[in-house]
Amino acid sequence: MNFKVKNDTFLRALLRQPTDYTPLWMMRQAGRYLPEYCATRKRAGSFLNLCKSPDLATEVTLQPLERFPLDAAILFSDILTVPDAMGLGLYFSEGEGPKFERPLNTEAAIKALRVPDIGTDLKYVTDAVSQIRKALDGSVPLIGFTGSPWTLACYMVEGASSSEYTKVKTLMYKEPKLMHHILSVTADAVTAYLNAQIEAGAQAVMIFDSWGGALSHAAYHQFSLPYMQRIVQGLKREHDGVKVPSIVFTKGGGLWIESIADIGCDAVGLDWTMDIGIARQKVGHKVALQGNLDPNVLFATPEVIRDEVEKILTSYGYGGGHVFNLGHGISQYTNPENAAALVQAVHELSKKYH
Repeated sequence: MNFKVKNDTFLRALLRQPTDYTPLWMMRQAGRYLPEYCATRKRAGSFLNLCKSPDLATEVTLQPLERFPLDAAILFSDILTVPDAMGLGLYFSEGEGPKFERPLNTEAAIKALRVPDIGTDLKYVTDAVSQIRKALDGSVPLIGFTGSPWTLACYMVEGASSSEYTKVKTLMYKEPKLMHHILSVTADAVTAYLNAQIEAGAQAVMIFDSWGGALSHAAYHQFSLPYMQRIVQGLKREHDGVKVPSIVFTKGGGLWIESIADIGCDAVGLDWTMDIGIARQKVGHKVALQGNLDPNVLFATPEVIRDEVEKILTSYGYGGGHVFNLGHGISQYTNPENAAALVQAVHELSKKYH
């Protein structure tokens, strides 16, 4: 396997080393906004088939890199592969998003929850990682990822995505012991899962705490953050003699960035509600920062995109430690030409800050 990365700007930025410009990648960069992705997904027959075929996952992971000079690739997969491997029966209804056939709605089901055998039940993911890494041939680094235990538990208890979180929060407040059991087993599963991705070739890893922002201050520090800390502490810090940086992203977690920066991760992801300059003042001496353009800016003109990029770069200021990204995933309705304008703007405008 090729250990030397031709463009390692992204990895150096995560480790707060000097770079010539601010690197960027986009959350959900391999997705429905790209016509070539839609064509591959159609060929796959379903979203799950796409995730479970290493060949097709490799194909869609590489598609955005063929279009845009991005500084990193991210494994094409889904955060719900872990609960699926735990036996909850993941399926997707057309136009309705993910659902589980067997959500955790009894004490017996919760107590029966086990860490899956990563090498068997999630082999399709690690196979995809190896295959993508080989296909990249050292051009840019490959990011592996997972959902946070709290975010996964939301789906596992609710049985689908939720706007109210009634079931999972009822369990959390009424039966905290059972909630902690789910989170503990899931944290162990996720740690093993990320380490397997690192062994298969992931050069950085990211934890997506998409629903952490739904928690109160006290609940976040009890039910989400400690489990992410446990994962970060259990990660392989290097592979083949090269450091593997970790990124933690809580959507809606701007109020807690100081706590997040203390859990041992290398970088903290920000959504668009937080000013990146303020974030840097608070935690920039401890961690790199990733973010944080509002994805809806990409519905505007290339001129507006440039202005908004400049605002973020100016706010962050001079020096390294910044990976440019969106504050959440790119919308499926984005014009790919506007994504191209974003990449160009970041690469051109950031040079003067380095």
